[in-house]
Parts: sequence; structure tokens; C-alpha cells
Amino acid sequence: MIKSDSASTKGHSQTTSTYVNSQVESPQRPLMAVRTSRVSPWLMPVAYFLGRYLILPSFFGQIKVTGRENIPTSGPVILAPTHRSRWDSLVLPYAAGRHLTGRDMRFMVTSDECRGLQGWFILRMGGFPVDTQRPAIASLRHVVKLMQRGEMLVIYPEGDIHRDGQVHLLKPGIARLALNAESKYSGLGIKVIPVSIQYSESYPHWGADVNIHIDEPIQARDYMNGNLKLEAKRLTTDLTHKLKQSSQESGVRRKIEPENSSPASPCYTSTTVPVQLPIPSD
Repeated sequence: MIKSDSASTKGHSQTTSTYVNSQVESPQRPLMAVRTSRVSPWLMPVAYFLGRYLILPSFFGQIKVTGRENIPTSGPVILAPTHRSRWDSLVLPYAAGRHLTGRDMRFMVTSDECRGLQGWFILRMGGFPVDTQRPAIASLRHVVKLMQRGEMLVIYPEGDIHRDGQVHLLKPGIARLALNAESKYSGLGIKVIPVSIQYSESYPHWGADVNIHIDEPIQARDYMNGNLKLEAKRLTTDLTHKLKQSSQESGVRRKIEPENSSPASPCYTSTTVPVQLPIPSD
């Protein structure tokens, strides 16, 4: 389950783009059952405890988290973090997991990652799979159901990992998902929360510092005043602005390394798919 932090994230992005495009171009594709996951009532607390008090404090130097008060304790939430390392999926629960908010995070993963022991672990830690080879609209509808249940979903809007500390072009999936769900289920109250993650090293190694800033929520209902496509662009623009502002104010002194350099140490494999997640129109 441990992979190099320089593993091919680009491949995930390409398969996900294929998945999304096929959904838009072939909305009549037969629905497929979604292999749902169940958060383990015993594994999740143990994993959170080990991550918060043993793994992360032992690996990182200083872990600074600001803006925790911006995470609501109820209602549908989409966390939209910058993507800087495969450690992101571990530091996010540290910053806003169940020990602080009483809420577990739900991650979308590729179906290939949900096999064997790794898959058993991922499915019980809040992950749910998407088959990128045989995509189904049911998978997207499953995401909307999570929103209806008031879950907290994590989507990386940049898609790929970027190590230069800059906020790159955001995929429109988060905005489209939030606005489509909000329009179909009035009063859902979806909140999109920008999260800036910055490390002191391009490839975080032992002793590196990490700064996580959780910004104020963006209310999906504030973007329901016209054409959803145009409003989705406006929401994406506002999300970009917030992420750039937070990243610039992180205060982390970064040592930039070339993209093709070897990471200083191995990190856990990412369990998330860089998704775009548009909801096909009816």
C-alpha cells in the first residue's frame, strides 16, 4: 500500500477524464450498481488515533492548522483542498476529522484500488469506488446521495499533484456537482470549503512542516440565480481566488525541488481520484 510520492498521478487524471467524458457524451449508458462502503465503527477510531498521535507527529516537524471553526458539524460539505502530496489524504483527517468535528470524510477512489487488503481497508475508511473502465451514472448519483445524507466529501479540484506551491487551473466538477445537487434538492445547503495545504518541502520528508488553512465556506445556494453552467464557472472562479489567497498567506517557507527529482521518503498511496464530477443533465 506504500508507493513513491512521485508515482503517476497523471494516469489517474487521464482515466478520470475518460470516465467523465463518457458520462457526458453517453448519458443513456446503463446504470450499474455502486459498490458502497461502510465506515468501520472500530477501524476508523483506531486509524484516526494512530494517525493523529503517532504517524503524523512522528513524521512532520510542525503541523499548523487554522480555520477549524469553519467546518460545520452537520449538513453536506465538500472539502476542496489543494493537492501537494500523497500525504494530503492523511493530513486532512488530522485537520478536520472526527476527533474535532465528529464527522468522517468520504473519498472517491478508483475501483482498482479497492482490491485485496488495501481495498478492504479503504472501503472501511470512507472510500467508495468508481469503475473508470465501465463508468456508470449511478456512481455520480451515489455522490449526490452522500450529500443528501449530510456527509463530508473530499474532492481535489486541481486534479494532479502540483509541487510548485501555486494554485493551478481547477476542474469544474466540484461546482457542477454542488449546483446540480442543490438545484434538484432545494434547501440541501451544500457548503464548499477551500482548504490550503502547504508543505515546507516539495516532497515532504521527515521533519518537514505542513500548514493547513481551512477557509470560510462557499454557499452553493448563493450561485442559484441563473444559468447553472455560468454560475458553476463563477463558483469555480471564487474558489480559485480563495485557494490562491490562502496559499499565499500560508507562511510556510518552501524548498522547491524539480518535478522529476526523487522524493526524499516514501509516502502512503493516495486514495483519491482527481475527479471532475459533472452531473449529466436530465
